[in-house]
Amino acid sequence: MYRFLLSRQWVILTLLALALIPAMIELGFWQLHRHEHKVAQNSLISDNLKAKPIPVTELTSPGHTVPRADYWRRVTATGRFDPAHQVVVRRRTSADDQVGYHVLIPLILNDGRALIVNRGWIPADGDQRAFPDIPPAPTGEVTVTGRLKADETTASSGIRDLRGLPSRQVMLINSGQQQKQLGRTVLGGYVEQTSPVPAGDSPEQIPDPDDSSIGPHMAYAVQWWLFVAAVPVGWVILVRREKRDREAAAQRGAAEPESAPEPVTA
Repeated sequence: MYRFLLSRQWVILTLLALALIPAMIELGFWQLHRHEHKVAQNSLISDNLKAKPIPVTELTSPGHTVPRADYWRRVTATGRFDPAHQVVVRRRTSADDQVGYHVLIPLILNDGRALIVNRGWIPADGDQRAFPDIPPAPTGEVTVTGRLKADETTASSGIRDLRGLPSRQVMLINSGQQQKQLGRTVLGGYVEQTSPVPAGDSPEQIPDPDDSSIGPHMAYAVQWWLFVAAVPVGWVILVRREKRDREAAAQRGAAEPESAPEPVTA
C-alpha cells in the first residue's frame, strides 16, 4: 500500500520536504547570528557610553579608520569652531522622523588640525537649494564632548553620494571629503556632539543609540526550527492520509456487486 510513494507526485513532494529541512535550519542559524550580533552591539554601545571621556587624539588621527570597537566611544576635544566651513548633510531625520539636515562644523584644534563635529539636526526650511539658517556655534575656545563615529561611505551607509549638490551641502559625513574642502589636515571619523548643549536646543542633538532592544531575531530562529520539526510530521500525516484513502477506495471497490449478465434472447 506504500507503493504510491514511488509515484512522480510523491517523489517530488518528498524531495521538496528534504530540501526544505536544511534550508530552514540554515535560516534559523542566520537569525541566531543576527541576534548574537545585536546583543554584542548593545554591549559595545553600553560599555563605550559608560566609559570616561578621553581626548579624541588618543583614538584617531588623520586618515585613521575608526574601528567598530571604538564606535560611540566618548571623547573630548578643545579648539575653536570654524563657522565659515560649516556644511549640512541632506536627508537626515530627527528623533521623531522629521526630515531635515545634520550640521557639520570643523573644530580647529590647538595644533592646527581639524575635527569634524556633528552639532545635531535642524529642520528643512522648504528650499533645499538654499543653505539653511543655522543657530550660531559658540565662539572662542570650547571643549566639545561627544561620541566618536567612523566616516560614512556609500558602502557602509547605503546612502548614495550625489554630485552637483548646492554649495556647502553633502550627502555623507566623511572626514576625507571635508579635508579637501578645508585645505587642512582632518582627523579620521567625526564626533556627535553631546556637550556643550546648544542654546534653545537647536541644533537638536542626536540621541544616544539604543542599547536595550534586541529585536525579534531569536524568536524568528525558534520559528524556523519549529518549521523544521513540522516538515517530517506533516509528511507522515500526508502519507497516512493517502494510505487511508487508498484503502477506503479499495474496500468500496470490493463491496460493489457485480452487474448481472443480460439475458440472451433466441
